Amino acid sequence: MIAARGVWKFFGDFAALRDIDLEIAAGSTLALLGPNGAGKTTLLRMLGALSAPSRGTITAGHTSLRETAGRRQIGILGHGISIYDDLTGEENLAFFARLYGIADAARRIDRWLETTGLARVRRSLAREYSRGMRQRLAIARAFLHDPGILLLDEPFTALDDRAAALLAGLIDQAHAAGRTVVISTHQLREAVGLATDIAVLDRGRLAFRGPASEEWRATPEAVYRRYTEPAA
Repeated sequence: MIAARGVWKFFGDFAALRDIDLEIAAGSTLALLGPNGAGKTTLLRMLGALSAPSRGTITAGHTSLRETAGRRQIGILGHGISIYDDLTGEENLAFFARLYGIADAARRIDRWLETTGLARVRRSLAREYSRGMRQRLAIARAFLHDPGILLLDEPFTALDDRAAALLAGLIDQAHAAGRTVVISTHQLREAVGLATDIAVLDRGRLAFRGPASEEWRATPEAVYRRYTEPAA
């Protein structure tokens, strides 16, 4: 279980997150929803140990996610593709494999290059990849170390059809394998269709937390509007 308890995040005097208490059950898929500026990316960065809370704690089980053992549980797919243009596809994955201390790196790299359809261009520089190929390499990087926790920030934005289908399938597989997945997105129907649970942030506060009910699945836009306020 991931637990955020009493979490605040300040940027100067501005509170981007306000007293967030959020539990994410192991093996669940949480859709993290909210308008621009609600604090979704800020919270996701803290769940991924890329930023520290100003107040409060975030843990996975009994481990702080900022400890090395906690960080190695996490796979992140963020706004930026975050790959190195001057490395080949294979070298990109090998670099991250070393960071994560993967023992069977060559086998894992082969598997994910095949899974993402990049095996034939494994020795081409990433700068030579098409946008869709770069997106698929970023997906391979996020899943490479078999993380127990997957944090996906707007993962479907600008994906081509092949990459979107690949990612949706991998999220389903991760859930079936008991992984914990958090998807931060504006794309309500895609997220709700994959989710077991939903959290809505509005102006830095947790406005809703509950299961992905039939009502959410049938009319996500209408339910979402109940918990978000229009900007003044």
